[in-house]
Amino acid sequence: MADDLGYGDLGCYGQKKIKTPKLDKLATQGIRCTDYYAGSTVCAPSRCVLMTGKHVGHCRVRGNGGGLTQSLRPEDLTVAKVLKQAGYTTGLCGKWGLGDEGVAMVGAPTRQGFDFFYGYLNQHHAHNYWPTFLIRNEQREPLQNEVTPIGKDGGGVATKKVTYAPDLILKEALQFIETNRSKPFFLYFSPILPHANNEANRLKGNGCEVPDLGIYKNEPWTEQNKAHAAMITYLDTQVGQLLDALEKLGLEKNTVVFFTSDNGPHREGGNQPDFFEASGPYQGIKRSLHDGGIRVPMIVRWPGKIAAGKTTNKMGYHGDFLSTACEIAGVKIPPGQDGVSLVATMKGDETQNKRDFLYWEFYEGKGARAIRLGRWKGVRNTWHGEFQLFDLVKDPAEKNNVASQYPDVVKTLVEGMEKAHKDSPDWPTPKLPAK
Repeated sequence: MADDLGYGDLGCYGQKKIKTPKLDKLATQGIRCTDYYAGSTVCAPSRCVLMTGKHVGHCRVRGNGGGLTQSLRPEDLTVAKVLKQAGYTTGLCGKWGLGDEGVAMVGAPTRQGFDFFYGYLNQHHAHNYWPTFLIRNEQREPLQNEVTPIGKDGGGVATKKVTYAPDLILKEALQFIETNRSKPFFLYFSPILPHANNEANRLKGNGCEVPDLGIYKNEPWTEQNKAHAAMITYLDTQVGQLLDALEKLGLEKNTVVFFTSDNGPHREGGNQPDFFEASGPYQGIKRSLHDGGIRVPMIVRWPGKIAAGKTTNKMGYHGDFLSTACEIAGVKIPPGQDGVSLVATMKGDETQNKRDFLYWEFYEGKGARAIRLGRWKGVRNTWHGEFQLFDLVKDPAEKNNVASQYPDVVKTLVEGMEKAHKDSPDWPTPKLPAK
């Protein structure tokens, strides 16, 4: 699970400037999904959808609020809990975002089905690539970096850079695979690359934090764009190391690998997503419910089960992961899931796994909402705002609002929106403005 990687950031999805050879090769070994969506347009709710199989209209964490509002609870079901009950050893290396220290520890990975955790609990801490500590299971593990604190939750800017956190996170992921090589395991690898350090940007520094610029050092670009490109290639290299480890240990043919992102590309830390065409052919970036903010890469490799070099335009999203993992593991899909298993689609059966619609809400904005049903995409940029309708077959960039031409479609999608939303005390529904 990459962090803020756009649909168009990989070579196999059309990227021209940034090199991603390992992921491009992975796409040739399995299936590349072109109509796959994140759970949300920002971090925490998107990860909640992935973990719980419930869309943002009624899942536990619907925004980046912090504290208990951004924490899973003991009664919540996660894919890690399901797989652990099925006999899998479960591990998470990287960013969590669904529980924190203190009272929010009820949502920590080790209390949500993971046997092992190493990385960042909260997203503000995860902005910093050279932090003063990382979390091992439920305890802080100090690092030699020195940081000027900015904001809350451990965020800040390193003044002494000794240990690059992504290197430590990869090391733990590789060790997890080595340790559990002889038994079923589920590894959730969620590096913070290529998210920006927002706090560094406040100091007018380079928020794209990477040890060196690598092959982009001499490009005639801004320092931030060179660093952002280096972050993505660095991510690609890390994925390559994980894939090499599976091959070396003889696990390649018996391991399913998924690669995706939590939402669309960012415009933070000095990065310029337009320069890289990071959203591909779609409108919007992170924090937008147009497709550029929520349509993301999804590559799946399953040797012997998924034919190499496949591409599918079958619609899917993060909410499908729990059901998909259950079918792969041979366990019953829990009731109440919004998602469907994508196993049949991945194996080439395009007629199966029918669904009603996909649905999103975005609380950090002004209550934006979106819904997709087949070729139709409906968007409200505010909770009570104008309903816009787009035909994604004819207009993938969502430039032409055709709501007036298809009132029956609008009626169906508006009803779907209202059906999908359930009120939550943690995420109150925006009220109509006073007259």
